[in-house]
Amino acid sequence: MRRLGSVQRKMPCVFVTEVKEEPSTKRENQPFKVLATETVSHKALDADIYNAIPTEKVDGTCCYVTNYKGQPYLWARLDRKPNKLAEKRFKNFLHSKQNSKEFFWNVEEDFKPVPECWIPAKDIEQLNGNPMPDENGHIPGWVPVEKNNKQYCWHSSVVNYEFEIALVLRHHPDDPGLLEISAVPLSDLLEQTLELIGTNINGNPYGLGSKKHPLHLLIPHGAFQIRNLPTLKHSDLLSWFDGCREGKIEGIVWHCNDGCLIKVHRHHLGLCWPIPDTYMNSKPVIINMNLNKYEYAFDAKCLFNHFSKIDNQKFGRLKDIILNV
Repeated sequence: MRRLGSVQRKMPCVFVTEVKEEPSTKRENQPFKVLATETVSHKALDADIYNAIPTEKVDGTCCYVTNYKGQPYLWARLDRKPNKLAEKRFKNFLHSKQNSKEFFWNVEEDFKPVPECWIPAKDIEQLNGNPMPDENGHIPGWVPVEKNNKQYCWHSSVVNYEFEIALVLRHHPDDPGLLEISAVPLSDLLEQTLELIGTNINGNPYGLGSKKHPLHLLIPHGAFQIRNLPTLKHSDLLSWFDGCREGKIEGIVWHCNDGCLIKVHRHHLGLCWPIPDTYMNSKPVIINMNLNKYEYAFDAKCLFNHFSKIDNQKFGRLKDIILNV
């Protein structure tokens, strides 16, 4: 199977969208909704959406694996945002013109500073060597997750740089109906993007861990392919999300042959998220750490140590895993 695309920027919706003046169910204090029409977008058609690979959109925070300090590192998403004056100017322009592409940015003066180690996301537009903001006025980018950085402590909990491994959730290679948590070499994940999910991420829609015993995992983007998706029609997708067990997910991401990524979120169809019983939590999961080869005493409180104690155990669903951290 070919490697699927990485998430380096915001993904467009598969349908043309419209703004409805009703309170958002996705974001608090947002007085409008962005809803999908029944028209498939030109971007989706240009990317040959009908021959794309549909995958589950996982609700977490985006991460990236690339080299830093001579070894594979996990990087956290950090978008460079405009300062207050530039943001005000940009919003006033949008209200008057409606087209963000016509706005002139002074990249050197209009944006808040970022750490020296910050890098821009791949494939974003450049002008005179400077990365340019997207239609929302942000410059997507990444910062490396250092071991002792408290701001990214949950990111840090899923990697061990001494042995260059990461805690990854994906399908068992021999059984697509079984999930597997394993320690994966970071080198195997190079140049991939992943989703960090867990107790302290996005309200924990999958019910992982607890405040006392937090649990976080990485899921490679595109890991959960959708096998029986209906035709690309608004009404059919709405029925699938609303009535099928496989549809109990946050959304769909189509991985197109040209590398383009196209999405639809439950909220685009007027449906709620999060929901009580997710499809991810309907599958059994097995622990397959295989850490004996490292001959190393992991820190007593780290996730790798606690998963090693329940290695080869099988659980009815993800939320059943309780770690005595």
